[in-house]
Amino acid sequence: MQLPESLDVIRVLADQAFSRSAGAPLVAGNRVRVLCDATENYPAWQAAIEDARRQVCLEMYIIDDDRIGRRFVDLLARKAREGVAVRVLYDWFGSLRAGWSRLFQPLTEAGGEVRACNPPRLTAAFSVLSRDHRKLLVADTEVAFVSGLCIGESWMGDPARGREPWRDTGVEIRGPAVADLLWTFAEAWEDAGGSIPESLIPARESIPARGEVALRVIGATPTTANLYRLDLLVAALARRSLWLTDAYFMATPVYLEALREAARDGVDVRLLVPRSSDVPVIATLSRTQYRPLLEAGIRVFEWDGPMIHAKTAVADGRWARVGSTNLNFSSWFGNWELDVAIEDAGVAQEMEARFLQDLRRATEIVLSPRQRVVLSSPRQRLKAMRERARSSARGAVRYAAHLGGAAAAAVRGRRPLDAAEARALATIGAVLMALSLLAWRYPYVIAAPAVVVLFWIGLTAAARAVGLLWRRRTETGRGADGVASRRAGNP
Repeated sequence: MQLPESLDVIRVLADQAFSRSAGAPLVAGNRVRVLCDATENYPAWQAAIEDARRQVCLEMYIIDDDRIGRRFVDLLARKAREGVAVRVLYDWFGSLRAGWSRLFQPLTEAGGEVRACNPPRLTAAFSVLSRDHRKLLVADTEVAFVSGLCIGESWMGDPARGREPWRDTGVEIRGPAVADLLWTFAEAWEDAGGSIPESLIPARESIPARGEVALRVIGATPTTANLYRLDLLVAALARRSLWLTDAYFMATPVYLEALREAARDGVDVRLLVPRSSDVPVIATLSRTQYRPLLEAGIRVFEWDGPMIHAKTAVADGRWARVGSTNLNFSSWFGNWELDVAIEDAGVAQEMEARFLQDLRRATEIVLSPRQRVVLSSPRQRLKAMRERARSSARGAVRYAAHLGGAAAAAVRGRRPLDAAEARALATIGAVLMALSLLAWRYPYVIAAPAVVVLFWIGLTAAARAVGLLWRRRTETGRGADGVASRRAGNP
């Protein structure tokens, strides 16, 4: 007789754990549509901008100065001339070329507002390392889009030149969660020095329900690591399956161990990553993490196309995540990121189906009987898919352990190494020896950057100290001296 009540308590505790980990409440009453690649995302974005009547808010890591970027800027400029409040927040580093080339000039001349996130500042030496990596579009209070796609020709490809489009995933959201996404944008916009009238940011309750999907809007910042906590929780709670797609996989040891423990406990853990990447060094580092995953029974696949840029997860056919966060330290701890965590069986099952479809164009990485990391042949891939066996394979040898882990293993002897790790270790050794020779022959080459960095840090600290002292002198009422005198006067 106590079972139903116990189940209710478990549900409440589970929702509390997810809410606290993500730093976001569960918002019900939404309609969600999964959009695949630029061929589905870009037309939906353009239609939403066309239909906007009050405002368009765009937060984007990369807006390229190419035919795709100019197409969106021209559309936004036209809406601004029609009286729609258009706000564009781009990342200073990600859209560096667009800032230099005056890509946004037609938009600002039409009355739109454009701001750069986190440009270099004298008073914040290391903040420049943090990026606004979000991909968000909100039109009025009607519709919002969250994705891994930026705006540029890479996502569309160029058939005339034989360039395939990048594989990526986004979602269209209608319903009360649009208010949460607007608030997330408003916070980032204010951090960049802007302001939005409160009348354009509605309360969640003022937006009618448009469906039955419940989701969380997770707007992470460099100080929160919200999604990292949630990813660890999902890895711990998954019971049947956890399927991950990631563009720049360089997970922390803690998350790697969470995945390994899940696999050891019988969870079907799969990871899909690029084989060829726009950042080749990241692909190389990703491959160095394969071996510990494979040894735990995790299945690793490499995308056979030009680039898979999606950042998605789906667990147990009931929970899914889509957004901008990669499974690496920079995304989890250093950037402004935006994801939605969807608790809906229909959406999750659609994500599972798309994941399986992606695996048809991927090559599985397996362990040979000699514990080498190798590419599986088509015949062996089929066998592995059916039997989940770690079998021998034909193909090229890929990298094994984490690059830092491989170096530590070589120096400390904490685990055996094999030939698959030779190239990674050779790279480490060559780089370190080259740096040592450079420092010996030209010490100023090493010393000069260190001097610049130390001077910048010192100048930053001094500038902030002067600013604090000046503020203390000019503040009245609730200044530091006022607080001290009130404390002294209170019994």
